[in-house]
Amino acid sequence: MAPSPSHNNADILRTLERLLKVRGIRPLRTGVRSLKESVSSNHAPILVLDPTDRGAGPPPSIPLDHFLTELNQIERAKTLPRARYYLDRLKRSLVEVNTRRINDINLNRWKEYKNILTDSLWLLDKRDGSGGHSAWYWGNFVPQIPQQLMLRYTKSGEWVLDPFAGSGTTLLECRRLGRNCVGFELQASVARRVRRGLKGKQSEIGTTTLGLEVGDSRTLNVRQILHSYGAKSVQLVILHPPYHDIIQFSKNRRDLSNFRTAEEFAAQFGKVVDNVTPALDPGRVLAVIIGDKYEKGEWKPLGFMLMNEVLKRGYKLKSIVIKNFEDTTGKRSQKELWRFRALAGGFYLFKHEYIFIFQKS
Repeated sequence: MAPSPSHNNADILRTLERLLKVRGIRPLRTGVRSLKESVSSNHAPILVLDPTDRGAGPPPSIPLDHFLTELNQIERAKTLPRARYYLDRLKRSLVEVNTRRINDINLNRWKEYKNILTDSLWLLDKRDGSGGHSAWYWGNFVPQIPQQLMLRYTKSGEWVLDPFAGSGTTLLECRRLGRNCVGFELQASVARRVRRGLKGKQSEIGTTTLGLEVGDSRTLNVRQILHSYGAKSVQLVILHPPYHDIIQFSKNRRDLSNFRTAEEFAAQFGKVVDNVTPALDPGRVLAVIIGDKYEKGEWKPLGFMLMNEVLKRGYKLKSIVIKNFEDTTGKRSQKELWRFRALAGGFYLFKHEYIFIFQKS
């Protein structure tokens, strides 16, 4: 009889336990093939046996195709110890949750997280326009970046700080993923528009607190602001500053895009890091998203300049991610012109930006 999801698949678990006791590789393969035929005839996902579930809702399920893939791997195993290892891993994925301190990823089911990037090269096709995101703000970053950072480095319900909130990309992603967020924005007019966009919209996962404060991220009282929202600290800081003076965001002299040299810009960015660091829990992540620029025919490595500013403050560098950077508003209709300029000037066109991942000591 095919296992039934209505019985929490206890019969599947008993079958796996029985197979773990089989002493030969051939009878084990026979048992695995029989189990495959049984679950395939049901065409239903495999419900997880959650020992902590007390009727609060249906337990999460393992997709049938993934379950069958795992059984295929067991059947192809060359030795009995290897087959038992795969069997035990599959059994544990049905009854145990294995997460780490900094995220909700269940390592007993790690193969199912196909949406989470783990390589250092991120090739993103286009900007995600769902969930309230739009490209009205010149200089905003793609929502996939804060999304990936939060999935890797926060748990549901934890706090994220964005000292360069801009159009509210991080805030919107926090709302979608069930994280709390406080953002800082220097321009009051930009903050008002972002607040209007957030008004009346609920989190897709539980209840989320979203706050946006106007002020200079170098001098705002971060602890006091967090306390006003009911938070003592944050578990992730996402910094997406201006790329120096490539875009002048305002005429405010405190705006980092208005500092005269790249060196002054980097030094002022360091002051932002100084101001937010006490609010970040030890062992948690601070991420910097930044690109480089050309200045009078010379490549200015803004990314590595900001990297050094963070490292000088005792952080540990965990990763450097390179993200593709295809089109900008200013170059989108002038590709041929920029290609000519590159050939004539002996330089290369920017096609990437950096995501630096740091861990607070």
